[in-house]
Amino acid sequence: MPPEFVRSDPSMWEAVYADPSIPLEKPLIAMIINDQRRISRRWLYPFARVLSRVLVSVITLAKRVVRRRWISLRRMDAMCLWFLRRFVAADAVELLIRHFVVETNLVNFIIRNTETTMEPVTLRPTTLAGLGQNAVVEHDINVYDVLIALEGVRVDAPDQLDFSQLDVPPLDPERRQPRLIRLDIQTALCFMNIPFCIALDLEEYRRAVHSMRFDDSFLEILAVITEDETFKHWKMGALSIWMDSNVDVPQMVYRHALVCEYAHAHLVAMARSRGVQIPSA
Repeated sequence: MPPEFVRSDPSMWEAVYADPSIPLEKPLIAMIINDQRRISRRWLYPFARVLSRVLVSVITLAKRVVRRRWISLRRMDAMCLWFLRRFVAADAVELLIRHFVVETNLVNFIIRNTETTMEPVTLRPTTLAGLGQNAVVEHDINVYDVLIALEGVRVDAPDQLDFSQLDVPPLDPERRQPRLIRLDIQTALCFMNIPFCIALDLEEYRRAVHSMRFDDSFLEILAVITEDETFKHWKMGALSIWMDSNVDVPQMVYRHALVCEYAHAHLVAMARSRGVQIPSA
């Protein structure tokens, strides 16, 4: 007789939540999992992803002929905020706001722990309205500014690490705002990529897309500063010197946000292990 097999019906999401290799705090993991389990993520995202890619490609080609800004950055901000308030789930909006704070914390950690003369950046929105006023463009520019400021600066582990400002303050995604539908963050990014491409000129859009290729650079710098190889585990092998904007931008943005969260969570864990008090998000 054939041997008996143990039959199991494990939950993929339960395993993800329990995965000890994920450095994020459990409430944040739960929020990300719940967002990925939304109906829109399963049924709408595959179509939104293709639609976004096609429309952005058409817009990019058209802008090679009509070389001007089609709408103002202020109008783009207004369109995206209107969309987020009415069509995107509050948890997804909170994850988006949180990313701006987390990335700023990482940029400032590098600034504070190297000999660069660049002042810490101040982009730490806590409300949905705070994503206006060119926040999207500013947070990309911060990445470039800190890398340029490091030119000629020796990047090495300091005698004592400065873990200040690694907190994530309370965030307001306007949960009381009635939503017509509640899209997940990945589907929302597909739709928001369209006005983003319309508003920026070709070089600005290319610069914004390319900023995510510096994730590996940031992870390498963090590994050197902290003398901790863990940061290198999340590298993708993306070479910053390789220029290519013909990519799946919403997918890159989502992975970029997760990488920032992983790196930030690891820094917070390092700080707490050394007795530095970092409030829980």
